[in-house]
Amino acid sequence: MNGTALYDRPSASAASWRIALPHSAAAVPVARALVRTALTELENGADSDTAELLTAELVANAVEHTAGDSPIELVVELMPSGCQVEVHDPDPAPPGDLTRPDRGELDPWQEHGRGLLLIRALSSSCGHRPTESGKAVWFRLPVVPPQRRSA
Repeated sequence: MNGTALYDRPSASAASWRIALPHSAAAVPVARALVRTALTELENGADSDTAELLTAELVANAVEHTAGDSPIELVVELMPSGCQVEVHDPDPAPPGDLTRPDRGELDPWQEHGRGLLLIRALSSSCGHRPTESGKAVWFRLPVVPPQRRSA
């Protein structure tokens, strides 16, 4: 992980979006599109490709690892320092090894097991927190300096 895993709420001046998503694989492209649109329209400066990838991982994990058909919720917050994306699901159990170092090598032939590694490696910070109805898993990305943004 590239930063702390502690949770602190972004400032009240952050622009934010909150949307309920179906508890199905159909939620993944919808979540990616919302993140892409939010970052593009506000010219936030965070890396949109990375934000989409990590959002897809969080949403896919919430769909795959929580039971039932209760909707999951996506929250996107844009701040002057970057963006924060949260996925809320009804399961209060912590998300695997999100905030712990890797335990050994990953099998390159396994289909699963890289999502949390990607989130730890590519975000500036990530973590989880309990909510009234389960948990929220989140990551943050910093603003990319203008000279490093792709054209």
